[in-house]
Amino acid sequence: MKAVVLLCCCCCFLFQCFADTNQTAELLVDASQSSGRLISPTLFGIFFEEINHAGAGGLWAELVSNRGFEAGGPNTPSNIDPWSIIGNESSLLVSTDRSSCFERNKVALQMEVLCDSQGANICPPGGVGIYNPGFWGMNVEKGKTYSVILYVRSSGAINVSVSLTSSNGLQTLAADNIIASVSEVSNWTKFKVLLEAKGTNPSSRLQLTTTTKGLIWFDQVSVMPLDTYKGHGFRKDLVDMLADLKPQFIRFPGGCFVEGEWLRNAFRWKETIGPWEERPGHFGDVWMYWTDDGLGYFEFLQLAEDLGTRPIWVFNNGISHNDQVDTSNVLPFVQEALDGIEFARGDSDSTWGSLRAAMGHPEPFDLRYVAVGNEDCGKKNYRGNYLKFYSAIKRAYPDIQIISNCDGSSQPLDHPADLYDFHVYTSASNMFSMAHRFDRAPRKGPKAFVSEYAVTGKDAGAGSLLAALAEAGFLIGLEKNRFYSCIIQWLIDLIVFYISNQSFSKVPAGQYNYSF
Repeated sequence: MKAVVLLCCCCCFLFQCFADTNQTAELLVDASQSSGRLISPTLFGIFFEEINHAGAGGLWAELVSNRGFEAGGPNTPSNIDPWSIIGNESSLLVSTDRSSCFERNKVALQMEVLCDSQGANICPPGGVGIYNPGFWGMNVEKGKTYSVILYVRSSGAINVSVSLTSSNGLQTLAADNIIASVSEVSNWTKFKVLLEAKGTNPSSRLQLTTTTKGLIWFDQVSVMPLDTYKGHGFRKDLVDMLADLKPQFIRFPGGCFVEGEWLRNAFRWKETIGPWEERPGHFGDVWMYWTDDGLGYFEFLQLAEDLGTRPIWVFNNGISHNDQVDTSNVLPFVQEALDGIEFARGDSDSTWGSLRAAMGHPEPFDLRYVAVGNEDCGKKNYRGNYLKFYSAIKRAYPDIQIISNCDGSSQPLDHPADLYDFHVYTSASNMFSMAHRFDRAPRKGPKAFVSEYAVTGKDAGAGSLLAALAEAGFLIGLEKNRFYSCIIQWLIDLIVFYISNQSFSKVPAGQYNYSF
């Protein structure tokens, strides 16, 4: 069967039909079965990176930004942004100290209430306290229930109002009170409040207020909707869109996010597991924002399982953008990777597998692929470090497929690998020309894993037809070569999202830095 597709004047710039903007071009497409090529069902997958709040404030359903007051750094007093104060200096003093009950999260917020419900200094009717607007306002929807968890300590009895309100605090969408005696809150105490929203507001905030004089400390304040994807903490609307793509693998958690500008700020998987209250969080110095790491290594593995797809774990190999560990000193990083594989695949009675089981997943995850670093091939210590990782992983887990950062499409690699990672960001014209890049790639040895590609710069803008066509041309070349079992590919079908699920869209090309 042949199909005829008519391209109207919107494509004129491609054919330079400036003289007649109504000119029509005719394109014949042979869609017959005989003209097709066999494409592996595992050809397409997705790549997630914590960039532009794709996770924190996006895929991960946590509504509170800086929930543990750690984003301002370990020294106190510290910046509590985006938390803000309700009241003035005559009624309330707010500061931070290092009195938290969590050893890896020592910063807590102290609220000294100077006013009271009676006496000379009476609190305003709505009380005084603090509020958190989330990342860009909390999307609160009528009829939905939100779980608020917080840790509280006080020098006296408390009556704290926990409410979800409009951005100016004038509209109350849901509210409840935490009332406790001094004996109940003299030490850190965990409280959980369920709030059912009586209205909808995409720009809501969380308020913690009181009209009772005294000292109150807050820490690890969380707001999560109850209806997350399969109950695992992900935004349902966004994961539904990922599921609709039917990805055959998911590469995570980056990207440059894995490396960090400096190693001290790299993603370290051991800091992202266990109870969320105990995770220290970290500042992602590549994309320049704080993450509480509620979306951690365990959650990524869980997401892959929920999507019915294969996880591809990218781990740090002792190299960042600006510093790197010498190969003679890299063995602790190698052990960290081995421990990470054991966490995913080990028996529930193994050292790290037991921690996974304690988090609610006694059965191993189906981790078959790991990538040693991200875009590090040109770094001085990469090959030496890589070989240490490769040897150790193959000894312990011979079935694990190991992905090298070095490009093997034009010449054989000088080191062993199961796959090589290929990235390209370029102009539309260059992307078009790369449609045949893998026609002459070696058919023996490591297979190609094209995990990042995009038309960038002026050709892409905020997304353009030219960029989409160029990437489509590149994809056709990859599909053609899949006949030789040579390509595993990442499909850039990006999702630009907003806090409210009333507005999001899939974007076919040119907006890599805006979504996941």
